[in-house]
This record gives sequence, C-alpha cells and structure tokens, in this order.
Amino acid sequence: MIDLTVAQIAEIVGGALVDISPEEAAERHVTGSVEFDSRAVGPGGLFLALPGARSDGHDHAASAIAAGAVAVLAARPVGVPAIVVAPHPRAAAADSGLAVALEHDADGSGAAVLAALAKLATAVAAELVAGGLTIIGITGSSGKTSTKDLMAVVLEPLGEVVAPPESFNNELGHPWTVLRATRSTDYLILEMSARHPGNIAALAAIAPPTVGVVLNVGTAHLGEFGSRDAIARTKAELPQAIPQSGVVILNVDDPAVAAMADATAARVIRVSRGSRSDPGSPNSPDVWAGPVSLDELARPRFTLHTRDAQAEVQLGVSGDHQVVNALCAAAVAMECGASVEQVAAALAAAGPVSRHRMQVTTRADGVTVIDDAYNANPDSMRAGLQALAWIAHGARRSWAVLGEMAELGEDAITEHDRIGRLAVRLDVSRLVVVGGGRSINAMHRGAVMEGSWGLETVNVADPAAALALLRAELQPGDVVLVKASNSVGLGTLADALVSDRGARP
Repeated sequence: MIDLTVAQIAEIVGGALVDISPEEAAERHVTGSVEFDSRAVGPGGLFLALPGARSDGHDHAASAIAAGAVAVLAARPVGVPAIVVAPHPRAAAADSGLAVALEHDADGSGAAVLAALAKLATAVAAELVAGGLTIIGITGSSGKTSTKDLMAVVLEPLGEVVAPPESFNNELGHPWTVLRATRSTDYLILEMSARHPGNIAALAAIAPPTVGVVLNVGTAHLGEFGSRDAIARTKAELPQAIPQSGVVILNVDDPAVAAMADATAARVIRVSRGSRSDPGSPNSPDVWAGPVSLDELARPRFTLHTRDAQAEVQLGVSGDHQVVNALCAAAVAMECGASVEQVAAALAAAGPVSRHRMQVTTRADGVTVIDDAYNANPDSMRAGLQALAWIAHGARRSWAVLGEMAELGEDAITEHDRIGRLAVRLDVSRLVVVGGGRSINAMHRGAVMEGSWGLETVNVADPAAALALLRAELQPGDVVLVKASNSVGLGTLADALVSDRGARP
C-alpha cells in the first residue's frame, strides 16, 4: 500500500482513534500490507478485524500488533491502537453491495470494517490513477482467474503488475487487492464476481477500471440470480462502468456478451476464437484465433490475428476454452502497447498459476492428473471433461472424479444429469461421483441412464473414499480429471494424487 499515517487512514474511513493519541496517529505510518489474517501481518502493516466462521479477528488484534502491525481497523475497541468504525446495519450493507461477506456477521461489525476497507481502497486507487496507474477489470461466469493469470504474464514486460492471488474477487478480496498496489505499480488487474445485481457496479466504484473485459455469461450462481438474463444484466455493469475514454473487450462468441457493446460509451474491442469471415458484420472481431489445434496435453496452438498483424501462439495451459481467455489477455496487452509478437511469446511462457485450475501434471508412473478442483459450473465442467477426453484420446483409461456444482438453484438436478450423461458420450472410462444429495444422485443416475454403464460409474461418500478407490485401481498411463465446486473439498484429493508417485510436469 502507499504510505499513509494512521491519522490519514482514520480520516479517510471516518473512524475514531482508540488506544492511540492523535499525536501518535499522525506520526505512525502504515508502510506494509493490509491483512485480514493476523498470521500474515508484518512490520508496518494494517490489520483488519473481521468475523469469520471459526474466530473473530477482533480477538487476534493484539497478536497482529505484536507481529508488527501499526494499527487495527476494527468495529470495537480491541485494547491496542485501533481505528474503530461503527457497526454497519445489515440492510444498509446489502444495499451497498456488501451482502456476500455477511455470512458470519451477526452484529454488523464485518460490514463496518468492509465498508471502511472499501473507502480506503477507493482513496488509494484514485491517488494511484492520478499518478498513471491503469486499472483492468475482468468479469464472466467462468474463466476469470485463468484469464487474470494470463493477463498478468503478458503485461509483465510492460511494467509492474499487481493481480489478485487465487480468486480474490469479492467485497473483501477486491479492495484488499487494490491496496497491494504501490506508486510503482503500472497495471492493476481486478477480478469482479457477483452473486446479486449491483455487486459488480459496487466493486467498479471502489477502483474504477479504464479497461473492462467480459468473458461469458453462463449459469454460475443461477440459483441466486434466477435467470441467465439477470446474470447478463449484472455482468453488463462492468462495461457500463468504463468511461468513454476507456476500452471494453468483449468475447463476441457469446451473444449475451456481444450485446453489451450497446451498454457502454467506451470503445469496444471484439475477440473471437472463430475466423473473421465477415469483416462488415457488427460483431466482426478485432482480435481472433486462426484454426485451433491441441497437443497431447490439450494445450491449444493457433494463429493470433489482429486487423494488421499476426503471430503463431502455443499456449502453455490446457483446454480448448483457454483460447478465448488468451485472446482477451492479448487484447488487453496490445491495448497497453505490446506488439503481437511480444504477446505470443508471453503466452507461450504462461503456465498455470492459481492452484487447482486446469493444472495438468504427469506422475512418474505415467498417470496424468488434471486438477481443476477449485470451482465448477456447467460450462467449466463441460470444458474439463472435453480436455480429459482429448488427453486420453481413446488410447488411455480416463477417470472423471466429479463433485457438486453449487448454486444452480432450480436447474441443479437437470444440469448435474447432463454432466453425467456427457461423461458417457465422451467415452470416459470411469466416473466417480463424490458426495450425496439430489444433485449428485442426478449426475450418477444420468450416467447410468445414458448408457449401459454399471461399474463404469460409482457414487462414493466423500473425497477420502474417492482417493481410496483411485489408489486401489489407478493404473500407469491413466488420465484423471478432478473437478467440483470448492466447497466439496476435492483440492486435497488432487494434491494427494499428484504427490502419490513423484509427479513430473
């Protein structure tokens, strides 16, 4: 974060100084990072006291100060130097777009600290933008994290880049990432997720982007939004937030995204994985891929085209769906001054960064593990199964270890049934469905009903049971996809599979 005194931070967030005098507050500088985990706090840091599922950050304030924090941002006095903000009523928090983070916030203290964090991030972002910082926002039902990782790599030759780790993309992770930027940062990449209308607009108001990227409109969080149209309207909040002087990058292969060109006053750059067959079409792409081929690990190769240049690209990440992610990252980098040749070279060097997202590893015994265990929705589940089928290529036994896709609402049964049936159609050798409940039963039964499957599909109780089955039955050369929503906990299973026999990249 930029250097600010405790007094300056208190003024920005509208908090009261407690257990620290005004004179001390004016002399003490926050020069380190802002952290919500007391174990991550270092010298010069600012600690956020937030309520959690297992403990309340207010109870860890003293240990944060002992670790070097200059002060604590809290909703009540904590016995150490603090900036205290008043509890935030739940209704007001929901209206301000803070609803996602209120699960463990019975008294409104978490909403109070989050609101103060947002104010601090807004002030810091405004100062950094005035100094030349470029803010890039990314949204979409799937692919945000993979695209963010690719974008960070292609922008790195152009200047210092700050991007969120993993999927830090909500009301906590978004401002936390903003505050990682310093005066030397040239590009700040921000993922923007949403579970309710208004969420993306609220995030964009914290750190207004001048470049916006919309990847797709799928069915993730359909249970909360109610319809794909409602999801599209919420995703459109990002292009609506981009100023006329900015640029919006749209994946026009998705009609719902292509239509967002009418929702922004900014210049629009269209990307497509298809050919530019009709240059006069309203959705004719400005950046597109030539014919796409996949290598033995489903890593795409294609020609990256712009209106006046082209270059051959061999991606270092797996999955046909990564082509559009790479095109969007390329479009941003070229907008920021990179040449098409620079982009192609950077994309070739960009492997998986965030854990449990299409990380393909081959063990010493020849078993290939496709670890995509962090998240799942119908679109990404289909992409994962297609990558599994391609890598197995009919010559290797393929295993799909799948868990629940969360937050699909009334469509959950239908979508899980479709995934089970798709596994059969793609000729997956073994389907291991992990967990219980109606959705998981629908996936298992969908596979059984689609084909003459018997032992080919099995429903096990939990990740431990799935791991035991795999350890007993995997053979050298097999290919295993591990995928589910993060709450299922298949990440630990994937880690165990990779480490079982001395993996090699």
